[in-house]
Amino acid sequence: MQRIIRDQAKKFAFDWRDEPLLRVRPSETFEVETWDASVGYFQTSNDKAMPGKRPGFDRNPPLVNPIAGPIFVEGAERGDTLAIQIESITPEPFSWIAVGPRRGPLGESSRFPDCSSEYTTKIFKHTPGPSGTTRDGTLHFSDKISWPITPFIGTIGTAPDREVTTSNDGQGDWGGNLDIRDVCPGNTILLPVWHPGALLSLGDVHASQGDTEFTGTAAETQSTVRLKVDVIKGKRVPWMRIRKPSSIVSVYAYRPLEVAVETATINLIEWLVSDYGFKPVDAYCLVSTCPDFRINVYQMCKIGKLSYVAGAEIPTRYLT
Repeated sequence: MQRIIRDQAKKFAFDWRDEPLLRVRPSETFEVETWDASVGYFQTSNDKAMPGKRPGFDRNPPLVNPIAGPIFVEGAERGDTLAIQIESITPEPFSWIAVGPRRGPLGESSRFPDCSSEYTTKIFKHTPGPSGTTRDGTLHFSDKISWPITPFIGTIGTAPDREVTTSNDGQGDWGGNLDIRDVCPGNTILLPVWHPGALLSLGDVHASQGDTEFTGTAAETQSTVRLKVDVIKGKRVPWMRIRKPSSIVSVYAYRPLEVAVETATINLIEWLVSDYGFKPVDAYCLVSTCPDFRINVYQMCKIGKLSYVAGAEIPTRYLT
């Protein structure tokens, strides 16, 4: 099986000019070893998020969210769609979160001075689950609080059409740093292809995350991702779409949030019309009346140029 090893997974931009690290055929399974968002800097609670101490923070934007790639997919051409099937994500034995002054919405808080006056790093131990691995293991937040590890890929994308954009705050129809918990095993991620081979890159795995990633970091971890990709010829999706076993999700990112919500929903309506045979007026009314229609706010961090990420979701049982 072809693999990108972790030492190769240290790129910090989506750049169509980069030489591919892998060339894969459609439906070929391969693996990617990923770094955490800070390239291994956080190992213990004594490692604080002080910019002066963190490697890469002397750059603007900082060198964070390393990605592995590009991965050249045989047969993918401009105007196609890449269908990415995530088979498994195996996190390493721990994850971390780091908060402190000028980080996140409480980084300058006088109401909660503990959150704004000093740097805090929490390390979360991972223990294996029934499979004997951390794929289905447990994250231990504290001695009393734990939950199932729910790993997902935080940063994933094909090469953008013309621009070069960073893995830190780059976002667009091609993907980027979107931190969507549904980019996870069992789901299929649809992305537009702008260049021959699609030039897929990915990294920034999270062991778990709450809606909005409120502090600006989640349970950041290193991992091994196993996946395969297929090519949908002659059809380009307008933005990332996600097929789950029992629902579909239309994604959009923008600031303010209400624009992301509205556009994600309009794109979902377009999806219902083009692929599921709905009349526009019926699709329009469905999203406003169906009690199981949902808006997911995946990422809403006030960090750099990041936009807010919304997903409009509806169960597939209403689409047959």
